[in-house]
Amino acid sequence: MQFPKFAALFRQIKTYLLATVLAVVLSVGVYQVSPSLAASVPALSTNSLQPQQTAAIPIPETPTGSFVTAAVNRVGQAVVRIDTERTITRRVDPFLEDPFFRRFFGDEFMPRSPQQERLRGQGSGFIIDHSGIILTNAHVVNQADKVTVTLKDGRTLEGKVQGFDQVTDLAVVKITDAHDLPVAPLGDSNAVQVGDWAIAVGNPLGLDNTVTLGIVSTLKRSSAQVGIPDKRLDFIQTDAAINPGNSGGPLLNQQGEVIGINTAIRADAMGIGFAIPINKAKVIASQLAQGKKVAHPYLGVQMTTLTPELAVENNNDPNSPFLVPEINGVLVVRVLPNTPAAAAGIRRGDVIVQIEDQTVTTAEQLQNIVENNRVGTLLKITVQRDTQTASLSVKTGELQNAS
Repeated sequence: MQFPKFAALFRQIKTYLLATVLAVVLSVGVYQVSPSLAASVPALSTNSLQPQQTAAIPIPETPTGSFVTAAVNRVGQAVVRIDTERTITRRVDPFLEDPFFRRFFGDEFMPRSPQQERLRGQGSGFIIDHSGIILTNAHVVNQADKVTVTLKDGRTLEGKVQGFDQVTDLAVVKITDAHDLPVAPLGDSNAVQVGDWAIAVGNPLGLDNTVTLGIVSTLKRSSAQVGIPDKRLDFIQTDAAINPGNSGGPLLNQQGEVIGINTAIRADAMGIGFAIPINKAKVIASQLAQGKKVAHPYLGVQMTTLTPELAVENNNDPNSPFLVPEINGVLVVRVLPNTPAAAAGIRRGDVIVQIEDQTVTTAEQLQNIVENNRVGTLLKITVQRDTQTASLSVKTGELQNAS
């Protein structure tokens, strides 16, 4: 075998390859850019190849804590816990009162009738006057025999329900023998915008002095949409956590002003709560504090919003109880007997399209117009009945059992 010849051949190939690579490297190193092309390429300074030095961004000095801390510190001392008690009487089934039944089982096994039971409730509230006037929800203190108010500093004082209004779910409680109490500053709920910070303060589930943070999710959420059609409210919707026991507590803006009163939660939803706008409470708080009844005008109809699409769907249903005009308006579903609407001649199936020459397209809009008038006001209403248009005059009545 001639290994020396192969070794010599291998050295020649290696030398050739090395020379080729060197030539390529040298040719790249001396490659010249034409003057015209060079002019179009911006020159790179040596600084551009170095790490960029950015100007330092000044960090503003802030006090200890956040805006939430500041807001809660401003209001916290005025937020109270409200405990209620009331006695209810439960009647025994008449079957258990039958003499034969009692002889058979013996009196010692039979409950005595009537039976009384003490029910306890809990909620929140906030002080709006140095004399001890507290704003809360009506459902927190309604029918309470005893009201106990606990301040943040631990003091426990007796409270008295001055007045409440079921329609707006608002109530005023007065602390007895109190003066110079801290007061929660009231804001302007008309200035609230979707996306604003929302801070809920209260005593959820018996956990005193609890604070939760969220935003305002939407405004003017009607009570019908919330699921409590017996109320006349447009709620502030928030994702700040609101739980049982929060009812009556304040909803704050980032300045620590009360913009709403926490009042309702949806059992079928996660992280959605509702608050009564504080401006609504301002209108009737003084009346309630004086023990006066809040009058609410009403027509006496059950109604729903009608659109052409809903009308077509109704009219195509062979089981529909009546045909309706295929227009936008407020459909009268039922007229309650012995009401202003019945006296004025409004009928089931009528579509209300105008009230006081103002076009109405939703049930909420009609409700608000009626609510903003006084009891006894004569309202001109235009209805579409089949293919006819009728003008009716309705004198508003006073909604009973409102407070």
